[in-house]
Amino acid sequence: MLHSSSAPNVLAVRFSSIGDVLLTTPLLRAIRASYPASRITFLTKAVHAPLLSHNPHVTQVIGIESETSLTALAGKLRSGGYSHLLDLHDSLRSRALRALVPGHWTTYPKHRLARTLLIHGKRDWYPDWKPVAERYFSAARQLNVTPDGGPPDFFLGPDSKQEVEQWLESTQLGQERPIVAVAPGAAHATKRWPAGHWEALIRRLRDNGFDVVIVGGADDQVVAAVLTAQTCGVVSAAGRFGLQGTGALLQRSVALISGDTGVMHMATGVGTPVLALFGPTVRQFGFFPYTPAARVIELDLACRPCSSKGGPRCPLGHHRCLGDISPEMVLSSLREMVS
Repeated sequence: MLHSSSAPNVLAVRFSSIGDVLLTTPLLRAIRASYPASRITFLTKAVHAPLLSHNPHVTQVIGIESETSLTALAGKLRSGGYSHLLDLHDSLRSRALRALVPGHWTTYPKHRLARTLLIHGKRDWYPDWKPVAERYFSAARQLNVTPDGGPPDFFLGPDSKQEVEQWLESTQLGQERPIVAVAPGAAHATKRWPAGHWEALIRRLRDNGFDVVIVGGADDQVVAAVLTAQTCGVVSAAGRFGLQGTGALLQRSVALISGDTGVMHMATGVGTPVLALFGPTVRQFGFFPYTPAARVIELDLACRPCSSKGGPRCPLGHHRCLGDISPEMVLSSLREMVS
């Protein structure tokens, strides 16, 4: 539905991270659909700018380096003439930016108290279980836009697709067998499925007629090296490509198997089915894969959730939330997805 009011000039702020930035794209798409002539500027960290660099719903992406002064940044933004200022982060840094850039800022509910009560008291006081992608719409309530039900958008440039195709030809991946991408890494240890389970799953995937590629960033190269050394035929692309290239590789895959990571949301953005393994975090937090082309494997344990972002070790010392998810369970779910 098109709105007749004058075209808005929107500034949307989300500094990080990969998944959080991509989950803003349903809102950006909805604004563009309702206001085709709108100007939409997105502010994020420079490292995340490629997530939106080819997005046709975004007019301009401002990528800031870590050393960028908020004062200098605010000076540039004050001349933007924005009609709508959307804080899609609601962090200390974004609040400081709001203080430096005058205007009517709006944000979204993070449900901090409900999250704390669920983690530490196992009491669910969430007012709703809306995904974060839909909570973001609260920040744009003055624009009267609603979710269209579609997944996040991760638009890819032709160069990244060509780069990946050339690499696949050189590695012989995907030439005769479908590719399954796996993402064994995570920023926090308790979000990582055990390495032995990954090894067993990769062997079974190979035996079942799939090529397997490991995806992730530079921080995932160590675990990728261990898996490639332990399992024959698996190829690692961890740290090889940037965000655009990784997205192109995910798009060439028939499925992604991952934990609760940014790569999971990248796959949903390029239309690749996702099989996600959730341990310390739960649906109420809002970060389940936002697409019907996804399945989540999780166990009903009284100790879940134990944290909002994962941690260095299981508080109870057993890590059953992920350790008890067997490779056989994952392979069975994958067969149902890609059959």
